[in-house]
Amino acid sequence: MNSRVPVAIEWREQSMNRVNQDQAHTRVVNFYGCLLVSARPMAIEQKMTITNLATHKTIPAVVVYRGGKSFDGWELGVELVKPEADFWGIEAL
Repeated sequence: MNSRVPVAIEWREQSMNRVNQDQAHTRVVNFYGCLLVSARPMAIEQKMTITNLATHKTIPAVVVYRGGKSFDGWELGVELVKPEADFWGIEAL
């Protein structure tokens, strides 16, 4: 489902052993994940947590696809590790 959802993302950079945080948004969401637009590119298999800023729910996720950079950021395919039916706050899912 095409849906722009504002999210906060948090991930650990193993090379520097530090936690990073940023804000991003989705282009497409479904029960299993989303197409996320981030200001930073991330590696495949990068683990993160996503917080839906509309519902304030947080869920673990992992990057499964890295697309190109568009005008508003890097496109990342993200899979939710333990999907929850109401995470996106959209009843049609």
